[in-house]
Amino acid sequence: MTRRRLSILGATGSVGSSTLDLVERYPERFEVVALTAARNMAALADAARRTSAKLAVIDDPLLLPELEERLSGTGCRSATGPEALREAAAGEAELVMAAIVGCAGLKPVMAAIEAGRTVALANKESLVTAGGLMTAAAEKSGSMILPVDSEHNAIFQCLAGNRSTDVARLVLTASGGPFRTKSRDEMAAMSPEQAVAHPNWSMGAKISVDSATMMNKGLELIEAHHLFDLPSDRIDILVHPQSVVHSMVEFVDGSVLAQMGSPDMRIPIAYALAYPERIGTPAERLDLGRIASLTFEVPDSERFPALRLARRALEEGGAAPIVLNAANEEAVAAFLDRRIAFLDICRTVEEALLRIGAAQPRSIAEVIDIDRRARALARELMSELAA
Repeated sequence: MTRRRLSILGATGSVGSSTLDLVERYPERFEVVALTAARNMAALADAARRTSAKLAVIDDPLLLPELEERLSGTGCRSATGPEALREAAAGEAELVMAAIVGCAGLKPVMAAIEAGRTVALANKESLVTAGGLMTAAAEKSGSMILPVDSEHNAIFQCLAGNRSTDVARLVLTASGGPFRTKSRDEMAAMSPEQAVAHPNWSMGAKISVDSATMMNKGLELIEAHHLFDLPSDRIDILVHPQSVVHSMVEFVDGSVLAQMGSPDMRIPIAYALAYPERIGTPAERLDLGRIASLTFEVPDSERFPALRLARRALEEGGAAPIVLNAANEEAVAAFLDRRIAFLDICRTVEEALLRIGAAQPRSIAEVIDIDRRARALARELMSELAA
């Protein structure tokens, strides 16, 4: 069996760690050529040693000397900076796991796509902010984008062997997060600790807060539009508290296919890593008899305005999705820092959408410029809220 050469961008985060767990179970299938991390230098060095990676890239240049020291004698080269990150994404790897959280993953993901690599995409913000540019680049280079988000991975599985013309609509499922049954008044007083306490999934802090506001589902709506080339009015969202049905596809004949599994990210990650084959995972097996019932409900866009804002951004197009994502990232960071209240996250995003308007970006440089301006505006708006 020929081993697949793999790079993991964001190797020390939640998705990156789960990817490493699977890769280390199948050393005969995968050769790790590059790993990257933002600041968790110790975990990066440890992973590079365990997997015999050839390149380890740390985003923070101040941590490079210690990384070099920890990897001395291993044959693994240490590096930092944009060019090193680009090499990790577009160098020797055939398959790139794109797991850098936020807009920071935009440039390396685009580099991998332009180089024709297969990209297992766990960075939803890349498609949200530059979806048109990325899908066009993938078509030109022959790159395949494999969705890793559990919802989009589920749709991808349900679509296997079916023509896009046979699809009536997509249904993204949402757990509803930790505040699913809370009133707006109750949510106003919620702390970061309460917001990151997801009832079903184990995720990083930013993604967990996005789940609490349901912005994660809004971002996934935009991502689904780009991945599956369907308009907003053919993509629905349903709250499914058990997180067993990960998404559904309704076909023109009325048939509905659903993908189910336990809420463990190693399942969609494994599907992307081994595609078009499958590999085993240690995920808990689904026991529907024990679960006994599955429930669904329509999301409340009054209590969770992020859904309304995301759909509006998708339908407006242009710079709106970039502004949505940038303002949200800044607001979530401020909330986790206790500088704003929970409900101020969506207030900040909505005001930013009202104040910034621009045409569709024609390049990644324009995307980054709009992102920069939207972040500056979001910080200004939050200062006004705190005053």
